[in-house]
Amino acid sequence: MVLEKYKQKRNFTATPEPSGDLKVAAERAKKAKPEQGLFFCVQKHLASHLHYDLRLEHNGVLLSWAVPKGPSLDPSTKRLAMAVEDHPIEYGTFEGVIPAGYGAGIVMLWDGGTWVPDVEDVDAALTKGDLKFTLKGYKLKGSWVLVRTKGKWAGGGDRSWLLIKHRDEWGGDVDITEFAPLSVKSEGDFADILAQDNPGIWISHRPAQGGEAGAMFKKIVERAIEMRSSSKSSEGSEGSKGSEGKRSKGSVGAKGAKRAGVVKSVKTVAKKKRVKRTA
Repeated sequence: MVLEKYKQKRNFTATPEPSGDLKVAAERAKKAKPEQGLFFCVQKHLASHLHYDLRLEHNGVLLSWAVPKGPSLDPSTKRLAMAVEDHPIEYGTFEGVIPAGYGAGIVMLWDGGTWVPDVEDVDAALTKGDLKFTLKGYKLKGSWVLVRTKGKWAGGGDRSWLLIKHRDEWGGDVDITEFAPLSVKSEGDFADILAQDNPGIWISHRPAQGGEAGAMFKKIVERAIEMRSSSKSSEGSEGSKGSEGKRSKGSVGAKGAKRAGVVKSVKTVAKKKRVKRTA
């Protein structure tokens, strides 16, 4: 059954994640024109550990792989990508806080766009374990490949894949996860997303209590609470200051424009690094 595993793992009365409409999946599958591009996204997910979820539309749903270290633009770097359950197409625009249960944590829409398979039969390529494709996203572009490894995982079969960037004009040694860490949807970071929810509940109930992820959560929670408090204070002062408050709001727009500019400069930085390396 389509999306069966996805639905089994979630309680949709407790999670804001979309439950998925099977009719929507069927309609998407019928109308799909792979040669013209299908939807793809990458979601940055801070849960028990930080990872990136690569999702490619196929047959009306999103094929999904969890990439622990995130995508790399360096063709010499092979990134582990663990195949997980298919997700509904509606998940492709999801960004927010999963309060409890499976995947509890913060989800950011880190990249999005379209993908085109470089093979005639995607199902055959998946069975073979060698899927070549082209991405047209904000941050990830050009030619890529997913290659299944020989390692088998208990209870999961052949879940282990490698995500590799092919050599082209979009490749380079820039660390794209550090260079462009923000959301392409809200232009914010984890703290911005959490501040829109209820950061206070995460003080004693963080998904990750120790290690690197735990330390990261602690800092994010503290900043989110500070941001939310500052936002409430500024809202109060804005009402009393009138036009002065409106001017301060404009500065947020300027900050957003700056973030958008950073995202658009990925190719320029990658190109400069290639030129410097070959000089």
